[in-house]
Amino acid sequence: MRDLMTHTPVLKMTLLLFVLWVLFSAGLYFAERDADGTSITSFGRALYWGIAAFSTAGIADMPINGLSEVIGGLWIVVGSMVFFGAIVATVTAYFMRPLQKPSKQIIDTIEYNLEQLDNLTVEELELLKETTDALIEHMERLQLKKSDEEEKPA
Repeated sequence: MRDLMTHTPVLKMTLLLFVLWVLFSAGLYFAERDADGTSITSFGRALYWGIAAFSTAGIADMPINGLSEVIGGLWIVVGSMVFFGAIVATVTAYFMRPLQKPSKQIIDTIEYNLEQLDNLTVEELELLKETTDALIEHMERLQLKKSDEEEKPA
């Protein structure tokens, strides 16, 4: 759960959704508070309306005046986009995380192969040695190139 909270946007998106819910509910309350015949007579009822309208269950009270209808319509669209966007972003970020760290996959593969050394044939051990030597040479070339670039004056 901690991994989900720290490496995905779920907390930020939930906070954004909460803030937008309170703001849109407040806007609806202030737009409706003096309207005749409105059922949204308190901020608490406006908060309830925000949840009911957002849930798309069709149980929200209908706003009375035009500004309230615009606020309500915007809340339904924006709230739904943020809510479903949060779900999609969280799931995507969570499952894409391993793909963003290829070094971990390389290290895991090397560790697995080291654990299997006793089961490898001489040919497989030789291939592993060649691969490791090539990796070391590659890293040495990269380090040399980096140090050469750092020594060049700008």
